[in-house]
Amino acid sequence: MIVSIFAAVLAIMYIQLSFRVIKLRKKKKISLGDGGDSTLNAAIRTHGNFIEYVPFSLILLFLVEYQGLSSHYCYVLGLMLVVGRICHSYALAENQLKFRVIGMALTFLTMLLSAVLLLITRVI
Repeated sequence: MIVSIFAAVLAIMYIQLSFRVIKLRKKKKISLGDGGDSTLNAAIRTHGNFIEYVPFSLILLFLVEYQGLSSHYCYVLGLMLVVGRICHSYALAENQLKFRVIGMALTFLTMLLSAVLLLITRVI
């Protein structure tokens, strides 16, 4: 299954984001919350945003593949999601708003295109 490739890559990204939060918590000696630290807050939100959007996006991607649509759709959608999450993570780590917008746009576009493809295959 194609989606398993993207799920594995995204799982590694998730672990990296988790370790980033843990490392900052140890460095700043803040075990709960962000202690008012903007760097830690950005890391927490990057991690949180990832877990808010990626699982549902992967479910949609799985369903696109399960419906038997061309593997090209799965690869393009999966790459859009991965690139979007990389852009979003980079944006919050480096305070680059442009990449945050690009990252979320790619994430939303992945979800929207997946949903539209699923609807088209079921209705037509």
